Formats: sequence, C-alpha cells, structure tokens
Amino acid sequence: QVRLVESGGGLVQAGGSLRLSCVASGLTFSNYVLSWFRRAPGKEREFVAGITQGGGKFNTDSVSGRFAIARDNAKNTVHLEMTALNPEDTAVYFCAADSQVRFTAVRLAASYDYWGQGTQVTVSS
Repeated sequence: QVRLVESGGGLVQAGGSLRLSCVASGLTFSNYVLSWFRRAPGKEREFVAGITQGGGKFNTDSVSGRFAIARDNAKNTVHLEMTALNPEDTAVYFCAADSQVRFTAVRLAASYDYWGQGTQVTVSS
C-alpha cells in the first residue's frame, strides 16, 4: 500500500526557513507526480507546489517564489524548501502523489489519490 509521511514542520519566526520532507513507500516513486498542499485554519486546502515525473515544477502565486519543491527519486523523497516565512504560511502541510495527473490539473487536490498525514508549520510574528 502507498504511504506518504511528512516531516520537518515546526515553529519558526517570521522571516525564517523550514525544509519539509515527504518519504513515500509502496509505490514506484519515479512514476508519480508529487505535490505539496496546505490547509490553514478556517481555510480550504490550497496547492503550494508540485513536481512531475520528469522534474517539471509548478508553483503558486500565494508563496511568491519563496518555496521550492525538489524530488530525490533515489530516496523516494520530495522536499519543500520554504524561506521568508510569514504568519500567513501557518498551516498543516500535506504531500500528495498520483501517477496519473494531467498538466492542467496538477494544482487540483482532486487529482491525487494518495496523501500524507500532514505536518504543522507555525510562523510567529
């Protein structure tokens, strides 16, 4: 069975950085699109960044280029490097995976069958 496990969340001051990781098992990692989503209190789940099987990257205006996604196929891991964090980035961050995602649907949560449990990121002002 597919399992995704996030780590790296925590409490950070505004302007700081965090590196999130998501380790996948039970799948052929190189065949999957991987994305990060987040859910802030009182808000809907929001796309953060995605990366295709070939390494093509998708981002969102919400993070204004402050976040970077990368995949390490040898370690079945996808990372999210977050810099210049602000309190608006406070959320539970989830990784998601699916082997069948259309180019136009990478940013849609409904595109992904497999999800991690989430890791909390809290940014203090």
